[in-house]
Amino acid sequence: MKNKIYNSLFCFSTALVSAFFVNCSAQKATDVLANPWKVKEQIEKSVVVPVFANKTYNIVDYGAKSGGTYNSSEAFKKAIEACTKNGGGKVVVPAGKFLTGPIHLDNNVNLHLEDGAEILFSTKSSDYPLVKTTFEGTECMNHSPLVYAYNKKNIAITGKGILNGQADNEHWWYWCGAKKYGWTEGKGNQNDPQNRVRLIESGEQNVPVEERIYGEGSYLRPSFVEFFECTDALIKDIKIINAPFWVIHPMKSVNVTVDGVTVESHGPNNDGCDPEYSKNVIIKNCTFNTGDDCIAIKAGKDGDGRRVAMKSENIIVKNCKMLDGHGGVVMGSEMTGGIRNVFVENCEMDSPNLDRAIRIKSNSRRGGIVENVFVRNIEVGQVKEAVLRINMFYNVYGNQTGNFIPQVKNVLLENITVKDGGKYGVLAKGYAELPIENVTLKNVTIERVKEAFSIENVKNIQFVNTYINGKKAESPQ
Repeated sequence: MKNKIYNSLFCFSTALVSAFFVNCSAQKATDVLANPWKVKEQIEKSVVVPVFANKTYNIVDYGAKSGGTYNSSEAFKKAIEACTKNGGGKVVVPAGKFLTGPIHLDNNVNLHLEDGAEILFSTKSSDYPLVKTTFEGTECMNHSPLVYAYNKKNIAITGKGILNGQADNEHWWYWCGAKKYGWTEGKGNQNDPQNRVRLIESGEQNVPVEERIYGEGSYLRPSFVEFFECTDALIKDIKIINAPFWVIHPMKSVNVTVDGVTVESHGPNNDGCDPEYSKNVIIKNCTFNTGDDCIAIKAGKDGDGRRVAMKSENIIVKNCKMLDGHGGVVMGSEMTGGIRNVFVENCEMDSPNLDRAIRIKSNSRRGGIVENVFVRNIEVGQVKEAVLRINMFYNVYGNQTGNFIPQVKNVLLENITVKDGGKYGVLAKGYAELPIENVTLKNVTIERVKEAFSIENVKNIQFVNTYINGKKAESPQ
C-alpha cells in the first residue's frame, strides 16, 4: 500500500515538474520572439569569462627554443602540466618563432602569446595522435586538432601573437582531394571524400565513436583550435593563419567567448568559427577573411547528429568584420541537432569574394530546425549571390535526399544597408510539406541587386519599410 501511495505521489510530482519545465520553455520561447534583444543581453551577462591565477610559466624555462626549427612540443607540455598542477595561470610564449606539435590545454591554463610570438605547428601528420574529435559533424577518432582541450574548464588562448598552422597546397590542404589544392595520385591512396563517406555511414549505423578510427592514411584534416566538452573558455586578441581545416571549433561546450581574434586562412573548408552543439557562445570584435564561411553555426550531421541530439543555442555575433568567405554568418549545413536563438548585430560584411551575408543551409538527409535568428544594424558593401540565402536542398557532395525534412522559422533582418546585393535580395527555397516560416525584412535598404527576391515554399514573408533598387518593396504573396 505504501509503495502504491509513494508511486502515485512520485508520478504526480513528476507530472508537475514536467508541466513546470514545459511552461518555462514556452515562456522563454515567447520572450525571445517578443523582445529578442533583451534576451540577448541576458544571455551575454550570463556567460562566464575565465579568470586565472597570477602566476606565469614561460615555455623557455621548460626547454623551448626560438628560431622555428627546434621542436618545442615537450616544453609546451611541461609548462602546461606545471601550470595546471599548481592551480593555474599563464603559460607564456615570448617573442620569437616556436615550432611544436599539437598543444593540449588543461584546467585553469591561459596560453598567452606575447607581442611578437608566433607558434608554428608541425606539418607532419604523424605528430598528431588520435583523439576523440569530429569531422564535418560526425564524431570520430582522428588526428588531434592543433590546439585541443577535452573536457576542461576555465581555459584560454590570449595575447597579440600568431598561431600559424603552416597549411598550404603542399601540407594539409591537398588532403581534400581537389586538384586546385595540389592533390595528385602520388600523394596518397585515398582522399578525404572517400573516407568522408565511410565516416558518415558509421554514424548512420551507430558505430561506437571509439571504433571510428581514422588518422594516418585517412586524409581527414584536423581542426585548428577545438574545445571539446569544455566549460568557460576564451580566445582573445590572437591572429590565426593557414589552418588545415575549420579554424575555431567549440564542440559541445558552454560559455565560450571569442573576442578580438583575426582569422586569415584561405584553404578548403577554412571556416573561421564553427560553434557546434554549443551553448552561450559570444563572437565579438573579430575579423574573418576565409576560404569558406566566416562563421558557421553547426549541430551535427545526419545519423550521428540524431544520436547526439544536442542543439547549438544562444549564439551572439557582434561588432565583427567579414571579408572573403562563402557566407558572413551561416547556419548549417551540419544542423541535424537544431540551432536556436542566434543574434547578429553591428557587423560589417564586404568583399567581392563574399557570397552571402546571412545563410541557412540544410537538406532532407540532415533535417533539423533553425529557429529564432535575429539580425540588426548590419552594413553590407558587396556580396555575390544574396543578402539572405535559405537553401533546404543543399547538395555540395551530390545527392543528399532523405526522409528528414529540415525546418526554418522566425528570421528577422532589421536596420540593414546594402550597396550591392549581387543576384538576389532574398533567395529562399523550402519544402511544400514544411515551408520556411516567418521571414521579415524591416528597415532594409538594398541599393542595387539584380532581383529583389526568388522564393519558393515560404510562408509569411514580410517586407516592412524596405527599399530595393530605389523602390519600396511589397511583401511577396
